[in-house]
Amino acid sequence: MPSNSFAVAAGDFNNDGNLDIVVGQGFKISVALGNGDGTFQRPVSYSTQLSYSLAVGDFNNDGNLDVVVANLVSNTVDVYLGNGDGTLKAPISTKTTADVAFVAVGDFNHDGKLDIVVIDSPYISVLLGNGDGTFQAPSDNDSFTCGPQNLAVGDFNNDHKLDVVVVGECGFESAIGVLLGNGNGTLQSSLTELLEASPTTVAVGDFNRDGNLDAAIGNNGDSVTVLLGNGKGGFGSPAYYDTIQGFGQMEVGDFNGDGILDLALAGIVGANEGSPQPPPGLSVFTGNGDGTFQAEQFYPAGKIIARGLALGDFNGDHMLDAVVADEDLGGITLLNTGVASFSPTTRLTFADQLVNTVSAPQVVTLTNSGTKPMSITSITASAQYTVSSTCGRSLAPGAACQISTSSAPTTQGAHAGLVTVIDSASSRPEVIDLLGAGTVVTFSPPSLTFAAQKVGTTSPPQEVQLANTGNAPLNVTLFAMHGFDFDDFSQTNNCPSSLGAGASCTITVTFAPTKTGARSAILYVTDTGGGSPQTVTLAGTGS
Repeated sequence: MPSNSFAVAAGDFNNDGNLDIVVGQGFKISVALGNGDGTFQRPVSYSTQLSYSLAVGDFNNDGNLDVVVANLVSNTVDVYLGNGDGTLKAPISTKTTADVAFVAVGDFNHDGKLDIVVIDSPYISVLLGNGDGTFQAPSDNDSFTCGPQNLAVGDFNNDHKLDVVVVGECGFESAIGVLLGNGNGTLQSSLTELLEASPTTVAVGDFNRDGNLDAAIGNNGDSVTVLLGNGKGGFGSPAYYDTIQGFGQMEVGDFNGDGILDLALAGIVGANEGSPQPPPGLSVFTGNGDGTFQAEQFYPAGKIIARGLALGDFNGDHMLDAVVADEDLGGITLLNTGVASFSPTTRLTFADQLVNTVSAPQVVTLTNSGTKPMSITSITASAQYTVSSTCGRSLAPGAACQISTSSAPTTQGAHAGLVTVIDSASSRPEVIDLLGAGTVVTFSPPSLTFAAQKVGTTSPPQEVQLANTGNAPLNVTLFAMHGFDFDDFSQTNNCPSSLGAGASCTITVTFAPTKTGARSAILYVTDTGGGSPQTVTLAGTGS
């Protein structure tokens, strides 16, 4: 597989019935022919100008797939015509108005010749194809004023003319815009709507099967936004889905064969900067058919940054697979067997756990939904965690087993980890994402509940003992009240800034309700004991 990969697209470049891939690698593109079993032959590379985006189509109508590359520094796009045997001709260049960051393909004027649409900021530009690998002068549209970053093509108002949906950022705002097509290669002014999250990628599909195209947006952080289309170029209220990572490319496809569209996203980095990060990989959100999606299921793939994504049946089993373009390892193939499922599919998050102790287990159910027994080679956990299971070495068709995982920290601080399952259902390990922390700090009791207290008066004090169970001094830096009713509670303490190993100190809390009814707050303690900030929950009733 090619290394240092940024973009990837799939297609049959040598007309043998097996899907191949073309990978963009900055200053070159590489074609790797598929063997039909999910593996690929040694890639053949071609020099390009600096590029992070490419697309595939037959631009000269000869029945052979070609590649179009967006050039980031030369105001051009290049088309590499295919020879039909997996090799490409020298590039043909067409000028654009500005440097091109992204390219997509479609027939915008219904003449049977493929056209392209590009982001050459500040423009969204359509270049009509001449049918020979060249394009006409661009039709520039600068009506989307929010820093276009990614786009997709589809018919959003059901007039049988291709439109463009684009996402971007401008200052402290983010937006999505739909530029309706006129059917002649020009686009109307953007129908722009503001977004709450910061978008990086967009994909389209009919997620609720109402005949109107919808949009799914990967955000720069830890969420996905889904917007259901109204058939007029606008959208309804957004729905949000949590994820453990940011995103590269997003694609839409049916991974479980139920006829309902799912979402697939290539992962860039972990969601929380400065904390231990999960590996890059592929996130899949299974569609429910009504426009909603199930929680993320994550598959690690790659080493540093998994940016590009292409979907297709790469091993001929009639199930949708994925190729993820990793910047370090190149293309990573994830074959979809569809028979092993996990519940829940979300990350297992553990409360802070005392170092050298073991938490209560959390349980994930593994089900074999296939028609043949599923052999299980191993189930292992990362350091700082333990795992056991009822799965044995084989799981019968339709059967389920339980995987129990506990946090067992041996060191202080946050610990990201994985339970890794190697079985016959996949050519790649399947994983359960874990997050926990080891600490040497204990609170006794861990929460306080005050009796009913008259509004405007102060309760008798209650005490919490903070103990350092470690073998080194503990630095305690801050005590703070948070929560809805933080003003109703106050604390004093005799804790020194450095609490010796094995030592303890006392936090004294009082309750002075300002209103009647249930009142609550959280006492946060910031320290160097691992898992900071530590918390003590507080509750009382005003009378």
